[in-house]
Amino acid sequence: MAKEKIKIVPFEMKFLKDYYWGFNTEITKYQWPDPFGTVDDARKLLLEFLREMERGDTLIYAILTNDDRFVGSVEMHGLSDDIPEIGVWIIESEQRKGYAFEALNKLIDLAREKFEKNEFYYEADIRNEGSMKLLNRLADDYGIAEQQLEEVVTDSGKELRLQGYVLRAK
Repeated sequence: MAKEKIKIVPFEMKFLKDYYWGFNTEITKYQWPDPFGTVDDARKLLLEFLREMERGDTLIYAILTNDDRFVGSVEMHGLSDDIPEIGVWIIESEQRKGYAFEALNKLIDLAREKFEKNEFYYEADIRNEGSMKLLNRLADDYGIAEQQLEEVVTDSGKELRLQGYVLRAK
């Protein structure tokens, strides 16, 4: 068994500033959301996610290295739906180390065990190389059904080419 590189822990507001600074223009380049305008904007959204977690509809976890450095977030939204949506982001300086793959697997394992979920929705812009590589790594353990490509323009003017995928546990 390979040594675990990271751990995921339920998100707490002590990670707010790390989340705010890490969720920057490069991270959000191919995502619907934009970077937060202020720390207070980040606080408002994260508090809403935590309320959703209390209600049992969202899972939001901080991704920490083994020495407790914050390196990103892994989330599952729509937990009460048949097919909840999964997502992950890793701060720029920590990308390409396998953290996203490990964190997403940990969250999916938790959802399978605790909530008996076996299908998950994953969406990414097809130009996001890291997200596409992550999807390919997941193909060993999940059947992947490609959904229709959606070309959208966000409120801030970003042009996205979003491809959805349904992952079904093998």
